[in-house]
Amino acid sequence: MGGTTKYTQFIALAPELVWSVLGDLEQWPEWNPGVRSVRMHGPVAVGATGNYLPNGKFSARIHGRFGEPFTVTTVVPNQELSIEQPEPAGTMHLTWRLTPRDGGTEISQELRFAGPSAAAARAVVRPFIETDARVNFSRLARLAGLVPAEDALTVVIAGGTGALGTQIAADLTCRGQRVTLLTRRRNPALPFRQTEWDGRSVGAWAAELREPGKLAVINLAGKLVDCRPTERNIAELRSSRVDSTSALVAAAGLRDTPVDYWVQASTTAIWSDAGETRCTETTPLPVGLPQMTGVAQPWEEAFDPARADHWTILRTSIVLDPDAPALKRLAQLTKAGLGGRVGPGDQWFSWIHIEDWLAIVRTTLGLDPDLTLPDGILVAATEFPVRNTELMATLRRLLHRPPAPPTPTAVLKVGAVALRTDPALGLTGRHATSEVLHKAGFTFRYPTLDGALNDLLPH
Repeated sequence: MGGTTKYTQFIALAPELVWSVLGDLEQWPEWNPGVRSVRMHGPVAVGATGNYLPNGKFSARIHGRFGEPFTVTTVVPNQELSIEQPEPAGTMHLTWRLTPRDGGTEISQELRFAGPSAAAARAVVRPFIETDARVNFSRLARLAGLVPAEDALTVVIAGGTGALGTQIAADLTCRGQRVTLLTRRRNPALPFRQTEWDGRSVGAWAAELREPGKLAVINLAGKLVDCRPTERNIAELRSSRVDSTSALVAAAGLRDTPVDYWVQASTTAIWSDAGETRCTETTPLPVGLPQMTGVAQPWEEAFDPARADHWTILRTSIVLDPDAPALKRLAQLTKAGLGGRVGPGDQWFSWIHIEDWLAIVRTTLGLDPDLTLPDGILVAATEFPVRNTELMATLRRLLHRPPAPPTPTAVLKVGAVALRTDPALGLTGRHATSEVLHKAGFTFRYPTLDGALNDLLPH
């Protein structure tokens, strides 16, 4: 079966304002670019029909020629809207719900497929309906009239066009904050303000750090770690992080006052393969490891806390999100029958759900009125890491796959060469948790792996 998936986001607008856009299905393409067009055959009401086209050249041609009209099945103004789209040997059910929350509205989008073709239909439709759901919600929020208040926080995100950067940019936009992305190359598909920089030197982009009002910097810039561990690649991993951080620090030094909030990205991989060590914010770093510690430690050292009134070095574990490479690859391997333990299977897997990661970042920016975090190093990881054996068993169970043979270390290393990736990403691990979050009273929305994957994977 294709199962059900659900995406949720807070928007700082009243339900009736969000409904003014959501309830008009012909506006759907304006906030979801995966949909090329919608034509209703009458007013939006229960029983009304319409046609939509996905925004893929081939898909639009096929759907436009053979696709049947969808039917509106639920209309509760300011609360719920549902449609059913016939698919070959099945049905797509799409539902949006609005729930009033303090200061705004929680919007959810639930996509479900039924029938013999459910799995295939999901694979075809998902890229158009679900991909970048949070970014799409930020487009909807702006269409519905959301603009930052005069006292809103201005947030400059370096590396903002990456997976985590777009997630936090969309989340902050939906909450009424001002967002600017620093990027080496503009992405016209993103609905956020973007400023180009080279990631190495101070240039015209530094003016973004001199905007009036409260200012925050989130530095996520750096080359993706999913590459072969060659000497050249390791040097590029290090320089892409150190150079960009140094440039931001220098630009902040041109200000008359420190930045109000600074979130400096780092990684729990700074402890390399930590074995059975229980890593927290105060755990010493290993010595002499060029690839992991040797990349992350100078990254952190390039940051200057004096440039910010409030600062956090955020050592993030693996972030679980349907659109992120980590979960995508794990799910693909499991579906392909390669869901057995990797290597010895006893290596620790520290992780965090994307919703909890976003909540931590908001708190470090002073946007949570009920929680304050101290300046310093902060581990972004759930309180319940798992071993690789448990990780793979959970994936197999939730993806309805039978037991699978293990992947021996030698086989993984050969496969990593073919995939041009680093076998250490699967063979090493660390038990990383946060003492700081626990003492501050932070509550994880998804503390356990089972709960997190149940939310993120079709079920």
